[in-house]
Amino acid sequence: MNISVKKTIKIIVPLILGGFLVWYLFTKISPSTLLAYFKNANYEWIVLGLLFGILSHISRAYRWKYLLEPMGYTPGFINSTLAVLIGYFVNLALPRAGEVSRATVMTTYENIPFEKGFGTIVAERLADLIMMFIIIGITLLIQFDFILELVQKNFDPVKISIGLLALVLVFLFFRRYVKKATSGLGLKIKNFINSLVEGLTSIFKMKNKWAFIFHTVFIWVMYVAMFWATIPAIEGLQVPFGAILVGFIAGGFSIAATNGGVGLYPVAVAGAFTLFGVPEEPSNAFGAIMWSAQTAMIIIFGALSFLILPIFNKNK
Repeated sequence: MNISVKKTIKIIVPLILGGFLVWYLFTKISPSTLLAYFKNANYEWIVLGLLFGILSHISRAYRWKYLLEPMGYTPGFINSTLAVLIGYFVNLALPRAGEVSRATVMTTYENIPFEKGFGTIVAERLADLIMMFIIIGITLLIQFDFILELVQKNFDPVKISIGLLALVLVFLFFRRYVKKATSGLGLKIKNFINSLVEGLTSIFKMKNKWAFIFHTVFIWVMYVAMFWATIPAIEGLQVPFGAILVGFIAGGFSIAATNGGVGLYPVAVAGAFTLFGVPEEPSNAFGAIMWSAQTAMIIIFGALSFLILPIFNKNK
């Protein structure tokens, strides 16, 4: 299979999946009912949520400089912000292409070599991955009894034990295989793991590591705040804090699975809410409104960034 075919599949398959999930959403809530929720939503709360989202993007652009400064680069804050917004915008159409476009913008307008700019973005993603795991850990601690009861009701403990044992054995096998590998897939995996470790440790070796860590935490607090602030937009929707965290995590993974979470985001969030006894119809409506609001924000600010970037840098 050639590269162009692989790229086409990577683009088309998520879109087909997203289209199917949009159809599935409409089997849970009719378009007319969903439209009524959009009309009756309290947009003051939605705007507040979007404000938190904007603050997270600004903080992400500012945080970037802490990774670039040790290499001798001091990009302009406006160019960094526009590059971040363009990256989000491109990711809606081409998953993972946003990181490439973001590094390309800085190469074009700030003379930062592409490979170095892209490397710092990978390091950022590693920090974000750690934050996601921390949020998952907090959720497990807060909702441990509920999750344990849910697992006991829906899953066979014997099968779970066998599955965990199998995972441990597979992990030990691959660890030994990868550790000894000198070529092929094993060597690629080993190099990838070594790169991850190097990227993570570099964060703690940078000059302004505490400022970087502060912005990383702030970004993710704003993500959760954006999710939380949008809930009151649906009249009568009562969601416990544990459900908010689980819904946020489910929504985050859905964005990685399809183009910007199209179709999957509302379904994933509603599925998480209903585990906590939240009614299904308003849960689906909230997921659709939440996804629409953040997607509209990305499209508007991303498109404006494409227009502003060459104007702002007309002398470069």
